[in-house]
Order: sequence, then structure tokens, then C-alpha cells
Amino acid sequence: MELLTANTGSYPRIGNRPEQQRHRQAYAQWERSEISSEEFERVQDEVTREVIEEQVRAGLDMVTDGQVRWYDPISHFTRKLEGCEINGLLRFFDTNSYFRQPVVVNEVRRPEPVIKGEFLFAKKVSSAPVKPVVSGPYTLAKLSINRRGVGLAELVREFAKAIAQEVSELAEAGAELIQIDEPAILKNQNEFGLLKNALEEVAASKGKAKLALYTYFGDAAPLYNKLIKLPVDAVGFDFTYSPGLPKLIARLGCEKELGLGLIDGRNTKLESEREVIEVLKLIAPAIGSKRVYLNPSCGLGEYLPRRVAFEKLKNMVAIAEGARGLI
Repeated sequence: MELLTANTGSYPRIGNRPEQQRHRQAYAQWERSEISSEEFERVQDEVTREVIEEQVRAGLDMVTDGQVRWYDPISHFTRKLEGCEINGLLRFFDTNSYFRQPVVVNEVRRPEPVIKGEFLFAKKVSSAPVKPVVSGPYTLAKLSINRRGVGLAELVREFAKAIAQEVSELAEAGAELIQIDEPAILKNQNEFGLLKNALEEVAASKGKAKLALYTYFGDAAPLYNKLIKLPVDAVGFDFTYSPGLPKLIARLGCEKELGLGLIDGRNTKLESEREVIEVLKLIAPAIGSKRVYLNPSCGLGEYLPRRVAFEKLKNMVAIAEGARGLI
């Protein structure tokens, strides 16, 4: 079995050194109309290139663009969709980060690509494969204010259609693995059927790409058997919320590729190589796929200082190197 290391989503765009503050400074200047949108975009390009290079330098087999251009995981997508307006700030699950809540006022439509351009830029400047990350249709619908007068199922269906179009274009642009984030389902397990229907719509548009469903910020163990049967090629789990998950995987097995979120993306403490390898050794015999990914439990950008995020990834790569041959 091949063990690869990957990032899960965001990476800190701001660092401790003066030159690593330029994104924050440029954003403030852009808000005050002191620099143009084109000038701000150039800064975002520079920082994106920089965080990709850091991930590569840490030794990752697969990187993300760090989501440098994302204000948050929800409004980044909905602000480019017709039928959605952006409201005030709301806490993102139980974290200390916030998102701007969408308000759905008309039928949701996707008039243009959302992250295709971001992916193409990252792919051009990266020496490692780039994994685009897409906010999932169920989570987008669930975290939006619904003023359409239609039910949640219809709202999820409309978002699913938009995300399916995005996935199709990402696949055509050369994405080999596309990550779909659906953290909201862990807090609303009785609505699993809505997630399943949405992912069937998205999966039908994936072309030659693989789809990876990622959940985090909740215990996935109660839904494990359902999640691994969804029409996706890989499933990623946040093990920091699911202490019973390793034994469950060892008992029930899995034929899909797994994203093993054994690296705590919200804790500055470096993981113990021995403890992570013990978990890998426990679950590896039950995994029927040819590949698994060792990755952080969630995106790093909102929760860790940049130097710590880099050390976390380097430590993760070292753990994976130690585990190869043992699992």
C-alpha cells in the first residue's frame, strides 16, 4: 500500500517575518482603494507561490494552493454564484474562525468558474501535484440563510448542480484528485440522504478525476459505514474528533482510499511518530485500496502560526517515511 502525504486545505498566508505580512497589508490597502484589484491579485499570486513552495519544501507528495484568496470556506464560493448575497459573520463550527453567511434569495446558478483559475495558477507554479478543494453542496446549503421559500432538499440540489459544473471544469483542467469538504453532515446526521443525492450529482461530472470527500470538526464514527459507501473515490476523516475511529476501521475495513487526519491541524504540539505509526499499523491491514493519504485533520491556515504549520508538515512527512515498510 502506498502512503502519500498531503495538505488538507488552507495554509497560513501570514508569517512572522516582515515580508510575510504583505498579504495583510495589501488587503488593507485594497479595502481603502489605495491599490487596484490587479495589484492586490499580484500579491496574492506571490503569496500563493510562496506557500506552495513551503509545502513542497516540507516534502509533501500533494499540495494545495493554500486557499490564499479565500476569505472563508463558505463565502468564497457563494459570492460568485447567482442567487446568493453575503451577510454578516458567523462562527465556523466550534472554532475561533468565522465565515460570512450567504443568503439565498433566488435560484442558485453558477455563471462562471469559481476556483478553476486559482487551480491553474497553482498547477503552473507547483512542482508537486495540486489538489483543488471545493466547498460541498450540502454544507453550503446548510450554512446559508434560505429566503427562497423552497425546502432544504431543493437548495442542496441547486448547490450540487453548481458544484458539479465546477468539478467538471477542474477535471478538464487536469485535476487528478478533487477534495469536496462536507463538515456540516457530522452535525446533521439525519440528513444524510441529502448529502448522498448531492454527491451523486457531483460524481457524475468528475470525468477522469478522483473525488475525495472530507469531513472534520465532528465525530465521523457513527456515519463511517455510510460515508465509505458514497460515490466517491476517497474519504478523509478528522481523527482528533473520532478517537474510536481507528478500531472501527480495523474492524469494518474500507475498499476506498482514505485521508487519515491524524495530524491535529488546530494544535501546535507536534505529533509523536510512535503514536501515529501505531494507528497506521492498526488500520492498514483493513484497507483494501492501493493508496492512503496522511494529512492534517483540517486546513492549517486559520488555526496555526505559519512557522508551526511548516514544522507540522515536515514532521508529518518524517512520520510517513518512518511508517513506510511497516504498514
